[in-house]
Amino acid sequence: MSFPLLTATALTPAIGAIVTAAVPSARRTAAKWIALAFSLATVGFAAAIVLRFDTDAGADRYQLTESRSWIEDFGVRYELGVDGIGVAMIALTAVLIPFLIGAGWNDADPKEDEDEAPASRRWRPTQGFFALILAVEAMVVLSFAATDIFLFYIFFEAMLIPMYFLIGGFGDRAGEQGEEGQARQRSYAAVKFLLYNLVGGLVMLAALIGLYVATADQLEVGTFSLQAILEARGSGELDLATSTERWLFLGFFVAFAIKAPLWPVHTWLPNAMGESTAPVAVLITAVVDKVGTFAMLRFCLGLFPEASEWATPVVITLALVSIIYGALLALGQRDMKRLIAYASISHFGFIVLGIFVMTSQGQGGATLYMINHGIATAALMLVAGFLISRRGSRLISDYGGVQKTAPVLAGTFLIGGLGTLSLPGTGPFISEFLVLVGTFSRYEVAGIIACAGIVLAALYVLVLYQRTMTGPVKPGLEKLPDLRVRELAVVAPLIALLIFLGVYPQPLTDIVNPAVEHTLSDVDQTDPAPHLEEVEAGQ
Repeated sequence: MSFPLLTATALTPAIGAIVTAAVPSARRTAAKWIALAFSLATVGFAAAIVLRFDTDAGADRYQLTESRSWIEDFGVRYELGVDGIGVAMIALTAVLIPFLIGAGWNDADPKEDEDEAPASRRWRPTQGFFALILAVEAMVVLSFAATDIFLFYIFFEAMLIPMYFLIGGFGDRAGEQGEEGQARQRSYAAVKFLLYNLVGGLVMLAALIGLYVATADQLEVGTFSLQAILEARGSGELDLATSTERWLFLGFFVAFAIKAPLWPVHTWLPNAMGESTAPVAVLITAVVDKVGTFAMLRFCLGLFPEASEWATPVVITLALVSIIYGALLALGQRDMKRLIAYASISHFGFIVLGIFVMTSQGQGGATLYMINHGIATAALMLVAGFLISRRGSRLISDYGGVQKTAPVLAGTFLIGGLGTLSLPGTGPFISEFLVLVGTFSRYEVAGIIACAGIVLAALYVLVLYQRTMTGPVKPGLEKLPDLRVRELAVVAPLIALLIFLGVYPQPLTDIVNPAVEHTLSDVDQTDPAPHLEEVEAGQ
């Protein structure tokens, strides 16, 4: 029996969460190092997954598979397996978590302001903060690896619990309100996040039950196994009625669209990111939200190909609205973190657009976008978090001339911003380019509209940089410290990775492309043929 690598990758941060939480309250520093050690061990297991994954086109679709009997009476099994997309997403998750732990090293420590009255100081349990981050990592890894749909659903929902406490219990300390006002805002953001995602989960649960009933009706034995359902559909044993398939698709898609998030079910994200610490904001948008777009590829397109094609015009419209709407609202933001949140909504629009244009370039670009957006957003948000922690304000108007007092901070902020606007030479450029190429090959008007998002992205990023980093130094920023060694150790590797994947994306494309081909075959789609007659006529 082969070593259960996927289980080990998820179990490592889960054990780390338990150990970290058990550290005595007086040993805060020890808890931090323990959490970091377990996150680095997870990186090692993720690297082993990448190395053992066979990228050959003839290899099995799902590799490193594990299968155990679990709840036999209901057809539920503990089944894990990864395709290229799952491998890439697990690697992204594992790589980002140590940087988030490093960036949030002091975020959960008790306040040390001597001028404050003791009654106003709030204890922020360091052990709990890092344990919750590791718990989220474990659940996200299992979500990316689960090939039993019920198992996926369990972790898809379970990750809401630690995220709720990370948002509501460890919020940003910078804000215009006092301590009580900030606590109310954190509570509101956490509850809104939880309610939105719980509603989506309940809708998905109804669809999940419907899928089980449909498989039991046609296969004699109900199953939640993704591989078994795909094989049954391919052989003709399972043939869902058109109306049934469409209703089931909608149940899954609504849950994934909320998690992504996609307009108009996006409104929880700016609140959640704005009120969270910078590392938790990155955890939300760069890791947790990717489960939604990943699931669209794996489950919506794989399980419901006809319904996916039927819904494509509406989904593309929603994606385009997200691109333009998110960018326009980013332009109008006064709060730096909310600006990055609305920018992420625009970027998720590009990801969903690439998924549903049903071309290899679009879906390959969407997958790369999930990874590169995670890295670029992490770099920009973490540097923004370092800046906010120095000034104690999220308002853009409170900054100016930072490049004169903290040039390294300003430089890393600029590079993160340029990655966010998809500058050539950074990873997001390749992703966005492929999404647009795939879109233009099938939906020219949609491609033209999506290009407006590129222009708007350049505006909100460059205006943000101009207002905060250039010009005269604002009062109170004359002695703003530059990036410290720990902060530079967090940001520099992310920037290096951002540039490396922009110059040499082949390691990612080699892993992802075979999985994209399988996904396209699920929905019985091929890339549109070039318009040779038009080309010849032009010559």
